[in-house]
Amino acid sequence: MPQAKVGEIELSYERAGEGPPLLMIMGMSGTFDHWNAAFLDDLRRDFETIVYDHRNIGASSRPGGPVTIAQLARDAAGLLATLELESAHVLGISMGGMVAQELALSHPERVRALALGCTYCGGEGSLLASEEVMRRLAEGMMSGDRERALRTAWEVNVSPTFAADERAYARFREIGLRRAAPVEVIMEQMRAITEHDTSTRLPELALPTLIVHGTLDEMLPVQNGHMIASLIPDAHLEIFDGVGHLFFWEQPERAAELVRAHAAVHA
Repeated sequence: MPQAKVGEIELSYERAGEGPPLLMIMGMSGTFDHWNAAFLDDLRRDFETIVYDHRNIGASSRPGGPVTIAQLARDAAGLLATLELESAHVLGISMGGMVAQELALSHPERVRALALGCTYCGGEGSLLASEEVMRRLAEGMMSGDRERALRTAWEVNVSPTFAADERAYARFREIGLRRAAPVEVIMEQMRAITEHDTSTRLPELALPTLIVHGTLDEMLPVQNGHMIASLIPDAHLEIFDGVGHLFFWEQPERAAELVRAHAAVHA
């Protein structure tokens, strides 16, 4: 995969498709392979998608040390600059949605239209995963059993119905085995998430914003989507009933169409 020099690090990325640029920012522990092939293929009919691995993840540089959401947003802005893109449509999910919020607030000139999926803004009224969900994830990660860790991650990231789809799980498992994130990096990303708070600044956003959230999201409950929509002026909220955190795995066609329509209206 090509590498983009961004400051003192290099980010592994991939560009594909036809149309206006769409920067896609992945969530905690994810690599750009976690975007789900069906979702990416659909988007690439109308966009030049740019997917990448965060620092310390996948094939990107691994400087280690603490990370912050603001730092990851600077990486995203730097990637656009290195690729000689003045601006792009931006889609961020989960932790990537937090990075996208920070990118839009700090570099609004870089963002044509913003889409935030299954994410969180911090502040009073926001809600992270429950203690039970975090306990299950931690036990899986610390067990030393990669199969257990992957199965647990799958089950808390999708709806119970979709979790039973063994073909979908096989794809998720293959990616997880091939491109595993170190536990210490995941823990550092979790710390960055808990410190993230854009709640008081989101009303400053003057960008067209789409928000997508599933009602069965266990990682970042759906009330976060409602909260973000209430804070960003004229934001459009789409709720996926009966869908978990990885809505773009469960309903890739619907998710892609929402991103496509949002970008077209605000081209």
